[in-house]
Amino acid sequence: MTTSQVRHDGGHIAYEVHGEGPLVVLSHGMGENRASYRHLVPLLVAAGHRVASVDVRGHGESSVGWPTYAPAEVGADLLAVVRDIDAGPAVLVGSSSSAAAVVFAATDAPELVSGIVQVGAFVGQPRLNPLVRMAMWSVLHSPRLFGMFHKTLFPVHRPADDAAYRRSMVANLREPGRMAAMRGVIVPVEPHWTARAPQVRQPVLVLMGTKDPDFPDPGAEARAARRLFRTAEARMIEESGHYPHADRPQRTADELLGFLAVCTGA
Repeated sequence: MTTSQVRHDGGHIAYEVHGEGPLVVLSHGMGENRASYRHLVPLLVAAGHRVASVDVRGHGESSVGWPTYAPAEVGADLLAVVRDIDAGPAVLVGSSSSAAAVVFAATDAPELVSGIVQVGAFVGQPRLNPLVRMAMWSVLHSPRLFGMFHKTLFPVHRPADDAAYRRSMVANLREPGRMAAMRGVIVPVEPHWTARAPQVRQPVLVLMGTKDPDFPDPGAEARAARRLFRTAEARMIEESGHYPHADRPQRTADELLGFLAVCTGA
């Protein structure tokens, strides 16, 4: 595995590229790293795509100490990666917290983005009771507890290498500045991505696991996201949790490849 880096906004963003063909850029969620997509990347490459998986600012091998981790800035980082590869336009795929970032990227530089995919997007701010809020505070300040929480987001299937991935993820979060970066990703900021969604002119695909424990009704959340865009469709991944690209990679790839064909004209 060869890691590339692009300098941007006073820091560096790490990413890796595999394959040849139309460009797809993958961006992970809070606390994870680009290995979140380890099972999806080979499937997209085998189907004839050039795939870049990115470490979100403050995560993985990307630098820490950024003044903000807001979705708009993460979106700008993704655009910097597309420019650095110089093989755009690209379809941008954002999981969980990164689902907001791809919306900003699509509206800030539409010439570099041919389509966006939101995986497990949060349309509204979750309402937490005081007990849950206290528990989440602990999770967001402890790599070990975050690892335990992360495990709950796979309620049906887990990858065979899930335990090894989680150990590596937790070890990365123990590095100085990583937990602060993770918390920074979810700090409420304005404008919210939902305000930008109507400005997106590219095709949009919303993917959601039917068993995603982050939502009381995953299907309703997916439909709510879809309705915000001019041209969008929502697809559900059966028997999947919050990370369908990890727990149901082939099913996720099947949905993505049909969408990528529309975006690239293949």
